[in-house]
Amino acid sequence: MISIPLFLTETSPCSYLDNKNAQSAFVHPSFSLTTSIYSQLIDQGFRRSGNEVYTPHCPSCSSCVATRLTTKQFTPTKSQKRCIKKNQQTTVIIKPAKFEQAHYDMYMRYQKFKHADGGMANSSKEDYIHFLSSDWCTTLFVEFSIENELAGVAIVDLLDDALSAVYTFFEPKYSKYSLGTYAVLWQIQHAKELDLSYVYLGFWIEDCAKMSYKTQYQPIKGFIDNHWQNIPTKT
Repeated sequence: MISIPLFLTETSPCSYLDNKNAQSAFVHPSFSLTTSIYSQLIDQGFRRSGNEVYTPHCPSCSSCVATRLTTKQFTPTKSQKRCIKKNQQTTVIIKPAKFEQAHYDMYMRYQKFKHADGGMANSSKEDYIHFLSSDWCTTLFVEFSIENELAGVAIVDLLDDALSAVYTFFEPKYSKYSLGTYAVLWQIQHAKELDLSYVYLGFWIEDCAKMSYKTQYQPIKGFIDNHWQNIPTKT
């Protein structure tokens, strides 16, 4: 690993856990990132948001755990198999990471449906594309269509030996298809087809409902104490 300059943010209220403060270490903007360098950083627990790459660096909390699946070890659960069956007629098109009005319009409907009180519910077109794409990373916009209608989009980074799930949004009227789950299952299968070793699923936070679901995909590992170790399913 080459030497990479980092800077610490000021502490601020945590977005995920009540009564907690958060702080992050960011790659300094003067450093030129590439997909290959990011492939090394994500292996050390970093994530990207737009062009920025960061890792949690909270003085008194270690609840945010970077996660990944080893593709060859994954076996879907019964409920995940039902999700695959439910979407057997869902079609997939892989596109480059470019702005499309239809994607943005659906993204805004999704935000108002799922996160009406969140900051992204008022995203401008510029906010949207800057959040999901980057100038230096190989990113895919994966379209899911049901009955010839756009139903969901998964944003996926193609790395040296992995796929990284960046974000997924879907048309609210297609909620019954569980497209968030299906998008992850599709990425795992696509990674297998590309002979990639891992799928990165972002941060797992055990005590945050919207971030704890990642243990449904097993066997999943977390970057804990500077090495990857198993995270068991909660019983």
